Amino acid sequence: MQAKSRPRPYHAMADRIPTLGRDPASVRRRIEALEQILERMWVIPGTKRAVGLDVVLDILPFAGDFIGAVLGSYLVWEARNLGMSRWQMTRMFGNVGIDFLLGSIPVIGAIPDFLFRSNSYNLRIIRKHLDKYHPETVTIQN
Repeated sequence: MQAKSRPRPYHAMADRIPTLGRDPASVRRRIEALEQILERMWVIPGTKRAVGLDVVLDILPFAGDFIGAVLGSYLVWEARNLGMSRWQMTRMFGNVGIDFLLGSIPVIGAIPDFLFRSNSYNLRIIRKHLDKYHPETVTIQN
């Protein structure tokens, strides 16, 4: 006698809440929104340079960089859910690690965070995968 497989609670909840969908289009919307929050939330007045939560978190020594790395790692977790290759995920974790190490330099750590946008690089890697394997998720960029 074979036991019935019960759906995990997360999957039932995700099916009811559209923003938590597991389909590639929902994943794309989530990761694009998170990247914007982390890298391009505000524009510095007088410049066209955008900053996000990743740079602002540098106010908190070490803890801010740790929080930024955890949020950046979420993008890699979503990539795993999309079935991306280990090589792509390794590159993405490498970007997060470099961002963490450069950002954790005392006093001047905000400068590399301002210049090295690991989450934008990771979003580019995920978009390339989505455009190739899930072309129906492509959105027009402004």
